[in-house]
Amino acid sequence: MTDYEKLLDEAYKKVKVVEGKSDRFEVPVIEGHIEGKKTILTNFLIIASYIRRNPEHFQKFILKELATSGQREGERLILNNKIASSKINAKIDRYVKEFVICKECGKPDTELKKENRLSFMQCLACGAKHPVREKI
Repeated sequence: MTDYEKLLDEAYKKVKVVEGKSDRFEVPVIEGHIEGKKTILTNFLIIASYIRRNPEHFQKFILKELATSGQREGERLILNNKIASSKINAKIDRYVKEFVICKECGKPDTELKKENRLSFMQCLACGAKHPVREKI
């Protein structure tokens, strides 16, 4: 029995210690400024690429949720209203919960797929498949 305990101790020494941080996915906060009556989001495309979603889909959701119009210019998104960054960040979090995070395992390793007329979120980590709303 002592041989087993020695082997077990050696194995524990070689095993990597798991950090206490379980949330590896943190969406960057929006950066931007207000010019006159417009709000300019400077890191819009960076966030879209970080969450691995189509910028057009992400933009359409943000514009509809904020009830404003806007357009993209390069990497920036220009909103035609003055909007607080806290409100924009809340809408981004809502988008991530609805269209990015898997409802089964809670991981962000998902992709959006369209089958026939329905859209699904397919998790690449656990294989779960959940319907998402088609129209934004």
